[in-house]
Amino acid sequence: MILAIRLSIMRSVNVMIAASLVAVLTGCAGEADGSATPERPAQTTAPSAAETPSPQAGAVGVPAPDVRIPTDPVKLAGALKETSTALNKAIDGWTKGSQERPPQDVVLLSLHQQRIYRAMARNTALTQGVVRRLPKGLAAEARDNTTAIAKLLSMAHPISAAQRKRMRLAEPSPAKALHGYMTRAEKRFGVEWEVLAAIMLVETKFGRVRSASSTGAQGPMQFMPGTWRQYGLGGDVHNARDAVLAAANYLKASGAPRDYRRAVFAYNHDARYVDAVLAHARQIKRDSRSFYAYYNWQVFVLSTQGDVRLTGPR
Repeated sequence: MILAIRLSIMRSVNVMIAASLVAVLTGCAGEADGSATPERPAQTTAPSAAETPSPQAGAVGVPAPDVRIPTDPVKLAGALKETSTALNKAIDGWTKGSQERPPQDVVLLSLHQQRIYRAMARNTALTQGVVRRLPKGLAAEARDNTTAIAKLLSMAHPISAAQRKRMRLAEPSPAKALHGYMTRAEKRFGVEWEVLAAIMLVETKFGRVRSASSTGAQGPMQFMPGTWRQYGLGGDVHNARDAVLAAANYLKASGAPRDYRRAVFAYNHDARYVDAVLAHARQIKRDSRSFYAYYNWQVFVLSTQGDVRLTGPR
């Protein structure tokens, strides 16, 4: 797996780069989802309703999982505008209803959005050509998402097929439950929930990656054992609620909310990681629907042949 490992000098926190972006795991100050345990058998793909081809896939306005991404900036700008409009509408319908798991249109549109931004993040000229053709709000979103992905890609390294097979993947806790954990942590520690969400996105794609890091960090927020003992508040490192509270506790002790750059740098001693987390957090603040889109972003890793997607609809 790609693991960009950093030793946190002040906290002895080893941090690796995350599943969210093309690499996989991290080993930071946080952990994995509550339903995961180290003894569980490995899974190569996360179980999800989205794994079954949806009758909506390929329908008007709902792209198939691996549809070709345009390379022409005019066409790509049009695709991004269309996808963003449809995704926001689908998220509104989902979050205002009672359905716990995301409907297929949200899953498919979020994946398409993610793939567009990943393509843009690898091509500065393409990004510039697309961004100048977007309305102001979407242009700001595109800049933050492509910046975050590009920074994280620069920290990634290809992983082998054997390493991919050893990865443990699973379905994340429900988005609304995670959002509730984060807002309660914000109230308790004063750390913005958007920053907590961005870290969980970058670290483990909201708990989709269940493997421990090569240095022993665990959970959706990827905590090292020593750091967990100090900041885990007596909770379970594999429990999403406990992990989010511990991350807020750790970030507060590291300088948040006065200085988020300092606090996130303590989480992972790499300025690129800090830039990526804060860019994603900024977009969630700009439009809270982005949290639900990010929740549906899938796990990609780098291979010697390019991107490999490990989770999501097929």
